[in-house]
Amino acid sequence: MVNIHDYLIDQSGKDWAVLLADWVPPLPSDFTVWMVNRFGDVFATFDDGSIHMLDIGGGSATQLATNREDFITQIGNDETADNWLLMSLTNACVASGMTLKNNECYSFKIPPLLGGLYEVDNIEPTDLSVHYSFLADIYIQTKDLPEGSKVNFKFIG
Repeated sequence: MVNIHDYLIDQSGKDWAVLLADWVPPLPSDFTVWMVNRFGDVFATFDDGSIHMLDIGGGSATQLATNREDFITQIGNDETADNWLLMSLTNACVASGMTLKNNECYSFKIPPLLGGLYEVDNIEPTDLSVHYSFLADIYIQTKDLPEGSKVNFKFIG
């Protein structure tokens, strides 16, 4: 039997309001972090009880379930669990020897938002604050562009 906690980040001691400040919107100003997968994707409870996933790599927030019970029912499906928790990719990272420290998550070297692939060679452990800040900056700069737009980034420093 799969232990869901093997695919989640320990939330204790982390200031999620600060870490996710740049992600409002697409998150609302008031929400509760329920779970966070090892890629930093946030499963949040909104005021109406609905469960949404903030896909950090893809730069989107999507409602997954009307409430926690609905979420638990859906994640009982192996394919859904794998998709939401990136279980196969997490297993591949662990098998390759990639380990996470307390304040790290798996992060994409080239984010999926910019065409990066969901594969081990494109992943590295990254500090949570760097992960959320960097990907929020990319999201903010590209969110209004039409799909398929070409972008150029200039990295300074």
